[in-house]
Amino acid sequence: MDKVALNLGFIKIYWYSLTILCGFLVGSTLVYLEAKKQGLSKDFIIDLVFYSLIFGLLGARAYYVLFNLSYYLSNPLKIFAVWEGGLAIHGGILAALLFLTFYCKKKQVSLKKLLDIIVIGLVIGQAIGRWGNFFNQEAYGQITTLSSLKALHIPNFIINNMYISNAYREPTFLYESLSCTICFIIMLFIKNYKKLQIGTLTGFYLFWYGLTRFFIEYFRSDSLMLGPIKVAMLVSAIFIIIGLVLLGKNIFHKDKSYYQKTSIYLK
Repeated sequence: MDKVALNLGFIKIYWYSLTILCGFLVGSTLVYLEAKKQGLSKDFIIDLVFYSLIFGLLGARAYYVLFNLSYYLSNPLKIFAVWEGGLAIHGGILAALLFLTFYCKKKQVSLKKLLDIIVIGLVIGQAIGRWGNFFNQEAYGQITTLSSLKALHIPNFIINNMYISNAYREPTFLYESLSCTICFIIMLFIKNYKKLQIGTLTGFYLFWYGLTRFFIEYFRSDSLMLGPIKVAMLVSAIFIIIGLVLLGKNIFHKDKSYYQKTSIYLK
């Protein structure tokens, strides 16, 4: 499959970039609508989305480059070739979180409630963005067989693009995309619960995505490594623990700070 979506001669537009952009637009639109509903100003939301994107992209790229440092030291110009792939979602989340912490403190906005707003848009954006890995033939799993893929009733266009390095590969990008979509649907239902406590959506996202990524990463064959350890599995384990702590705190130590009724602005 051709990685180039549109060749204008002087510039090439890649499917990877278009898919990431699509995920961002869908996710940020949902964040905008919910943030507006919760009483945040238009200017606040626009700045939030814009700077979160900038810091997220920088963090995602820096994270990826850091764990492939020897390659990029030998090929420094490749650091800027993001259209070729190499955006690590964990790095993007961590960098955006640092910005959000500063931004919320400056604007006197509840970080916990804002995160509850963001995670719904984030997870569907991830579900869409993972298809960029499909077009770039990355984020794939171990070697498998054609018959095994067909037994899963995976569409032929996906199977054909999973033939990488002279072998068929597990489409782990697809598994993660489907899991993120399910997470998104569940959170839409949870969000409408009248006594939903602040932090529950964030905790659920961290637990679900952490668990998803931990197991999927086990089967991936192109993971970022820290010595013998797959970095994404380590970070995912931390996500799971934080998610369980947040969920447990809301279940066993109810403070009646309800998502639908509590102002997002700090008093």
